Amino acid sequence: MAPPKKYPDELRQRAVRLVMDAQKNPADRRGACTRIGAQLGIPADTIRGWVKTEEIDQGVRPGTTTDDATRLAELEREVTELRRANAILKSASAFFAAELDRPSRR
Repeated sequence: MAPPKKYPDELRQRAVRLVMDAQKNPADRRGACTRIGAQLGIPADTIRGWVKTEEIDQGVRPGTTTDDATRLAELEREVTELRRANAILKSASAFFAAELDRPSRR
């Protein structure tokens, strides 16, 4: 289970929007994350990560989108579950095959 989020989603969205707007203006581009982070009380590296994730999700930057990462994790869990079930079925079939190969006592 994921730990609780330290910052509310509204604050995250606001910070990302402010940085994206600041980056559109060449004069404000440098230090936008640091400046906005200081104003909102959020570390600049945290905001940089949020902006990077948002840019990936929008297709501006290459990378795996949040939706794709979620779907991939879901599929990986499903594969693990199916492999476990397959191993159980293989061992059960081997057990029953061994029972059929034994001579009957009748």
